Amino acid sequence: MALVQVAQRAGDLERAARFYTQLLGKEPSATYDPPGLLFFDLDGVRLLLEERAPSSLLYLRVDDIDAEVARLEALGVEFTGAPHAIFRHEDDTLGPAGTEEWHAFLTDSEANTVGLVELRRVES
Repeated sequence: MALVQVAQRAGDLERAARFYTQLLGKEPSATYDPPGLLFFDLDGVRLLLEERAPSSLLYLRVDDIDAEVARLEALGVEFTGAPHAIFRHEDDTLGPAGTEEWHAFLTDSEANTVGLVELRRVES
């Protein structure tokens, strides 16, 4: 099996479209309104924003979490805390061995939480 789609609640589709276009750095791949569906392509996985969807916690991989936080803060995005290491991967069970997993959490335009994740090589 493979993940096809993740749905996220969006009370205001136009506001969510503006926010996620800035967050993801790309335009929506499709909009169907009515019935109120907005899609973004995340490397083959569809992100569906819709009013009736429940809120979910999305984790998005970034190359440089500090730079991404700075970019988004300059656009007025609010973060709940500074980027921080949460886990060191000693083996390949959940991520590449020899990396630390860094997270930062933001609140989107629809009051959902979104996590940014960087896998940072550990200096030996």
